Amino acid sequence: MVTDHRPELSRLLLEGHRLIGEQIVEAMEERGYPGVRAGHSAVLLHIDRRSGSRLTELAGRARMSKQGMMLLVDELEALGHLRRVPDPVDGRAKVVRLTARGRRYAAEARRVVAAVEGRVRRRLGDRRYEALRAALETLVEDEG
Repeated sequence: MVTDHRPELSRLLLEGHRLIGEQIVEAMEERGYPGVRAGHSAVLLHIDRRSGSRLTELAGRARMSKQGMMLLVDELEALGHLRRVPDPVDGRAKVVRLTARGRRYAAEARRVVAAVEGRVRRRLGDRRYEALRAALETLVEDEG
């Protein structure tokens, strides 16, 4: 019987995620955004840019705990990217909104992500890149 000595799929996905996250953080720091962590994207990618989002909505969209999301929101608020305001529908609740600085940060982050994905596409080639995207989209859709 031949054993497979290749790394587990979960490890490869995790390492790929870490690599891309590190490249994004490094590029953001080079562009004048220190203190940013890869995990901050869980907030910035899921926040409603116009009306803001409740913490519970952000946590649900990012598939993480409310407590974990709260820590990320606290960090981004301390960096001046977010602010909490009363929810216009329910005054007891808070809505998380991007500040002007946060909107600039999010726009720059989208440009950085596109650049990093472009490098991944060039490294893999168009066919392998699209196959990887399609496979991952299928996995995510099946679980969504």
